[in-house]
Amino acid sequence: MADITAVILTKNEEVNIEKCIRSIQPIVKRIIVVDSGSTDETVSKAKACGAEVLVNELTPFLYAKQFLYGLEHGNITTKWVFRFDADEELTKESAAEIETLCNENEDTDVNGIVVRFEVNFMGRAIRHGGVYPFRKLLLFKNGKGTIEDRFMDEHCIIFEGRTVEVQHDSLHHDDKGLTEWIDKHNKYSTREMQDYFNTLKSSEATGVRSLDAKARFKRFLRWRVYYRFPAGFRAWAYYFYRYYVRLGFLDGREGKIFCFMQAYWYRFLVDAKIYESKRKKDSL
Repeated sequence: MADITAVILTKNEEVNIEKCIRSIQPIVKRIIVVDSGSTDETVSKAKACGAEVLVNELTPFLYAKQFLYGLEHGNITTKWVFRFDADEELTKESAAEIETLCNENEDTDVNGIVVRFEVNFMGRAIRHGGVYPFRKLLLFKNGKGTIEDRFMDEHCIIFEGRTVEVQHDSLHHDDKGLTEWIDKHNKYSTREMQDYFNTLKSSEATGVRSLDAKARFKRFLRWRVYYRFPAGFRAWAYYFYRYYVRLGFLDGREGKIFCFMQAYWYRFLVDAKIYESKRKKDSL
């Protein structure tokens, strides 16, 4: 076991929460679930698995603000903080590696740990289309990092030191089905539309320096390349890139559905909401 407190954010995650908690339980000292007013069995299942639960009913459900709430109200005293999502799982191999990295780097300048994921969609591992491996900085030393306070595309950041990457894959696997996936991404699109206008007003369109290099480069591509293309066309171009250039078609029928929904449908929906918002402002 390592000196880690895991913070899991939930909103109606009864389908995923048990497997999530059980995957991290062997290597962490505390598990704090920050729940945003779930109406299903999420809270009771989390408590049954041994997690502490903080309830903060936040509408809309914003990941960054909920995580910051957990940091502020969780009374965290462990060396490491682990941001984890309910639809994520550690494997035995990734859990053991994370435990080792945390224990070995308690007194080094390594202040952040990047976790890599295999994304599973409709029961199939997505290995192509530029998705694999999906990397996120999820662990940081207590007091040495935080999370960006954004509506969308929020990343954990560290204030100093360096990061290392876990070499074994963890799993990003939401068992709630396609209808829930569409509903979740519809909500995401509204938040991304809001984040679009907020970012235009700020000076951080390409990301802050404390982001890790890969996250900073992805944000640069989004704001300095993707959003320079015309609305509508950019969604089609992104889908073409993901499905044909990055070989998304090799993931079969599930891969085609995933590329279309995530790279084209979702991105076009964001553009449509940006357009709608601009029209409303112009009519005032």
